[in-house]
Amino acid sequence: MSEESIYALILVAGIIVTAGRHGDSSWAVFWIVTGTVVVFFVAHIYAGTLAHLNVGPHHRMELGMAFRASVQRSSGLVIGAAIPASILLLGATRVIDDENAMWFALWAEVAALALLGYLAFARRRAPVPIRILGALTTALFGLAMIGLKVIIH
Repeated sequence: MSEESIYALILVAGIIVTAGRHGDSSWAVFWIVTGTVVVFFVAHIYAGTLAHLNVGPHHRMELGMAFRASVQRSSGLVIGAAIPASILLLGATRVIDDENAMWFALWAEVAALALLGYLAFARRRAPVPIRILGALTTALFGLAMIGLKVIIH
């Protein structure tokens, strides 16, 4: 669970909404998602490595250590994108209908965002109502993307 995984879920939802607007198949959207996430992942690793190299005079890291830390932190981008991408792949392979694959991917993202929001507050040992509020607040980002998809269609 990381900010990167939340960011990836929202990013992928935006891609699905945009690609769906153009009538792309789930196979095409899968490759757009995959390509975009790979570029963001590599860019995030590069930026994180550079940032860790120059943290401060007493906290500088060696290149290998900075790279490993950046890969670990950036892995949330790939993990967050894996859920909707795998659902899109089900549509691409005709296990489920193309249009349904995109809708299922969006709803899975809402569920994943809600879970991440809940877990963030659970780790802080917040009371259950606060955990639920955290889940709903985080899920709103995914619901906003679904709202955009409805408006666009």
